[in-house]
Order: sequence, then structure tokens, then C-alpha cells
Amino acid sequence: MRVAVVTDSTAYLPAGPDVTVVPLTVVINGVEGREGVDTTPSEVARTLGARRVAVTTSRPAPELFVSAYRRLLDAGATGVVSLHLSAELSGTVESASLAAREVGEQVAVVDARSTGMGLGFPVLAAVASAAAGNDIEEVRRAAADAITRTTTLLYVDTLEFLRRGGRIGAASALLGTALSVKPILHVSDGAIVVRDKVRTASRGLARLVDLAVEAAGESDVDAAVHHLGAPDRAGVLAEALTERLGDRLHERYVTEVGAVVAAHVGPGLLGIVIHRRA
Repeated sequence: MRVAVVTDSTAYLPAGPDVTVVPLTVVINGVEGREGVDTTPSEVARTLGARRVAVTTSRPAPELFVSAYRRLLDAGATGVVSLHLSAELSGTVESASLAAREVGEQVAVVDARSTGMGLGFPVLAAVASAAAGNDIEEVRRAAADAITRTTTLLYVDTLEFLRRGGRIGAASALLGTALSVKPILHVSDGAIVVRDKVRTASRGLARLVDLAVEAAGESDVDAAVHHLGAPDRAGVLAEALTERLGDRLHERYVTEVGAVVAAHVGPGLLGIVIHRRA
């Protein structure tokens, strides 16, 4: 048996990895649904267009993590490494940590300091380390190392939804002029901050690619392109990224973000996550 890996539903992983996913909750007009199970990003995007409808999110209860950890350990796992979206954006890490204290030293909780594939790439690194037969500390270290080599960049049409949800962090400096610019954001030490400002969507997407290439440096990389209700623009972005990075780009994923991120960024989101292999 080997170390098991747990994450939450905001990792937006590609299909295939052996990971236990604990879903966050999305609440639409008082009705709760589990992300990826009961609630879809397209449903949230439509709902956000009706401004009188309230959309909120909530972290999983610690009991859900306790149940997942004990189930995996009872099935023979030698330990559990549990990776989650930034504590600056959600209380999910706190719930996982409370559960880990109840279960014991066989569980290690890691704050990925990001979300989307900013969380997903460290999860994949942990899965690979566990599959190689490494112990819990080595798996945790593989995830922590991957976090330092992952950069998350975001383009949004408006800061309105981030402002509503209180997730805007240092980007609050843009409030008051937010409607006249297209902000490029990045996740810095777990918080969403402003990286650049442009005047048009086309300049925003071009700048997003420029910053992703800059983040890649001279490294071989994997990349993920995220979108919300914008598959065509995401495809264009992915092709531009592939052209710019050439044979240094290995794995490339294009996925729609889930309902939790959708609730906080609003329609039109595009993002690039760069994971440097070394």
C-alpha cells in the first residue's frame, strides 16, 4: 500500500489521477449544492447574470475530511497527504487541518497557496511521488516543491465579482477604476493581486500570454488554460501559448473552472497556470 492523496474540488484536475476529491459547497439563493456533483459552472455563470440572485460558497465541514482520511487509512493507505486551495481564499485548509488533528500523524495537510491547476499541478506531483512508493514526508515535500514552481495568472472582464466575494486582496487598489480597465491578476503567496492593467480584451489576452511565457523562463513546462464560459477564447489562448513555448511545453490542459471559482470571478474568466518542471 502507498500514501493516498486528497484534494478539494477547486483543483480542476485532468481525468485519470488517483485522487480523493472532497467537494466545496455552492449556495444559490439558499439552495446548497456540491461543486462538481450538484452544481455546474454554467449554472453559476447564468445565475450571476441575474444580479438579484445570491451566489456564495462554503468550505467542506471537517467531518467530511475525517471520513475521507479514515476511509483511506482503513483501506490500507500508509498515510494521507491532503492538498487544498489557498487559505487566503477559503477556509478549506482550516477544515482539513482540524480533521487531520483528529485523525492523527498519518495525515499531512498542505496549503497550495493557489487554486485551479495552481493547486492541481502540486496534486499531480504528490500523486507521482506516492506512486513511486515514497513515504508521507517525501510525498508532502514533492507537493511543496511543485508549489514553488507553479505560477497562476488570471484575466477577468471585471473585478465586480471578486469584490462581491471579498477575494480581491491587494487588487482592491483598482476599485473605482475597475470598470475602465481589464485587469491581469496573479496569485501571489496565496492572495489575488494585480499584475497589470490593459484597456481592451484583446490586449489582455496577449498580455496574459506574455506573462505566462515570462513565468516559464527557460524551463520545460506544463501548462493549463482555464476559462469560464469562453471555450473559443481559451482555445485561441492555448494555441498562442503553444506557439510561443514550442517544444518546451510538454503537457497542456484546457478546462473550464468549476462552480466555486465561477461564483467569485464571473463570466469571461481566462487563466493560465504554468508549472516549471525544474
